[in-house]
Amino acid sequence: MDKPQIICHVEKPVPYSLFDGLWIPCSAKFVVMGSRPNNNGIIQIYQVSSPDVVLLKEVEKDIAFKCGTFGASSLRQRQLATGNFQGQLEIWDIENMYTPVYSVDAHTEIINCIDGIAGQSLGCGAPEIVTGSRDGSVKLWDPRQKGCPVAVMEPIQDGNQLRRDCWCVTFGNSFNNEERMICAGYDNGDIKMFDLKNLSVRWETNIKNGVCSIEFDRKDIDMNKMVATSLESKFYVYDLRTQHSKKGFASLSEKAHKSTIWTVRHAPQNRDLFVTCGGNGSICLWKYEYPLKRVKDDLEGEKVGVMGNVQLLQNSTLTSQPISSFAWCPDKLGLGLATSFDQAFRLVIITKLKLY
Repeated sequence: MDKPQIICHVEKPVPYSLFDGLWIPCSAKFVVMGSRPNNNGIIQIYQVSSPDVVLLKEVEKDIAFKCGTFGASSLRQRQLATGNFQGQLEIWDIENMYTPVYSVDAHTEIINCIDGIAGQSLGCGAPEIVTGSRDGSVKLWDPRQKGCPVAVMEPIQDGNQLRRDCWCVTFGNSFNNEERMICAGYDNGDIKMFDLKNLSVRWETNIKNGVCSIEFDRKDIDMNKMVATSLESKFYVYDLRTQHSKKGFASLSEKAHKSTIWTVRHAPQNRDLFVTCGGNGSICLWKYEYPLKRVKDDLEGEKVGVMGNVQLLQNSTLTSQPISSFAWCPDKLGLGLATSFDQAFRLVIITKLKLY
């Protein structure tokens, strides 16, 4: 079988630090955001216009933007939720970004990460946004209600224990109107899975290095798989179909990039394909292959998960600086948007994905 190719289709330098990039749903447009040298925030909206991209709009604000999501917005509204360096959660109408349609002082420090769910899906619960911050807390927000968060999840401070910095959050297991999980990764390697239905910690583990990115392979299905990436060149794949009372979820780890793995993103059209992006400017395309049987009995007769393996399909170096974010286009197979700390974004085409 011919291997996929990773092709840099468009490379565009910008005069500011890029932190996140997102496709606007059901369009050939995308947003990139970040920080000016004077610490002002900037959001740009571009349209793909072969063979290049065209800048449609540029908005500058007083506070730098760190992260964003369209996940909690309907396809009709297509509102952008952002987290900034002063802990504010804001939601913007991308057609008129003069003032936010929703704004709350969500955290006391920078919002490192954000995710949204249910804005574009029916039958998988209410639209919600989750934010994670340097202040150590993970907060759940209903954009239809202004003011207080729906839930706050933060570790209990015990004596001189250091407050943990939440680096990444993701939604999952939202397959009906009642079930929903949040998974969060922290600077000390902790991974915590919060069950929102029961308001409890469903599962937790530690991977010994800071958790840079975490993602379920699909948000709106019964939990299947999850990938977490770390500071020290490793990513971890968890099989979430079977949870053992003592061993938790079965997992495997893989070294990649020879550097920090900044982000992981699963292909919208195939949940078994995902990319990881490294601090050395490289991008790797992986495929997860399932075992013949996903569950077995242990010596005591309890069900335990069985891992498959991951196959590296292709890798490519796009830049000499870390790739800070990657977003698959949900409407075009193999098209991606990568932002980097070299103050440039790139449209990436990954070929032959239909073969997998």
